[in-house]
Amino acid sequence: MSLLRLSAQRVAAPVFARSFSVSAARGDLVKDLYVQQLKAYKAPPPSADAKSAVRSYSAPAVPKAPVLPTDLASELSKFDATEPTLGNNAAPASAPADAESGETAADYLKFLEADIPKAEHH
Repeated sequence: MSLLRLSAQRVAAPVFARSFSVSAARGDLVKDLYVQQLKAYKAPPPSADAKSAVRSYSAPAVPKAPVLPTDLASELSKFDATEPTLGNNAAPASAPADAESGETAADYLKFLEADIPKAEHH
C-alpha cells in the first residue's frame, strides 16, 4: 500500500508556481494604419490671396409682372357663359351593384345601420 500512497501523492500534489506569460505587444492594425495616415496628412497651405475664396454676388433678374387682359369684363362674362365639363360624361347609374354579392351600396349601408340581433340563450 505504500507504493499506492506514494504514487497518489505524486499525482495529486500539483506544483504551484507563479509564471508570467510574456507575449509580444499586439497592436490594432486598423488603428495603427489610421494613426499613420493622420500623421502623414499635410493640410493645404492657406491662400495668400483672400479674393480667391470669395465670389462676387450678382442679384438675380427681376421677374416680370403678370399681364391682365385689357377687357376683363368681357373675359369674365365669357367664362360665366361656358358650361362646366365633368371628367366622366356617362350618366350615373341608379346604384351600381357589387359584383360579388349583387347588392347595391344603399343596401349595404342599411345593413351596417341595422341593429345586431341578440343571440338567445336556452
